Amino acid sequence: MIFVASHAHRKNTPDEGEWVYVDSSKEAADLYIMNHVKEKDVLVTQDIGLASLVLPKKVYAISPRGKAYREESIVTALDYRYLAAKERKRGNYGKGPKPFTNEDRVTFCASFEKILSGIAGDS
Repeated sequence: MIFVASHAHRKNTPDEGEWVYVDSSKEAADLYIMNHVKEKDVLVTQDIGLASLVLPKKVYAISPRGKAYREESIVTALDYRYLAAKERKRGNYGKGPKPFTNEDRVTFCASFEKILSGIAGDS
């Protein structure tokens, strides 16, 4: 497991896994990920734009809430993201994301296990 974060988000006592720290510039973490992911890697991100960039590399992309990003539906998700950004520019803000729930955790675990089982079955 590899975590990618900017130096601005450095943890004094990192959790388990390998931690890679990148510059604090806006897209540094995304660029690092794009340059280092490879086929059959699993990316956990809530960034729809980043997910759309890794899918053609045959990388699995999943949200922290367990929603698997798919090539056939990513364009629609990008369109919604664009429309939401336009609304925010006009000053129309929604309620923000819902709180993370136990149900979200269960959904994530089930989706993640399904991806891992699929990868293991391909081997």
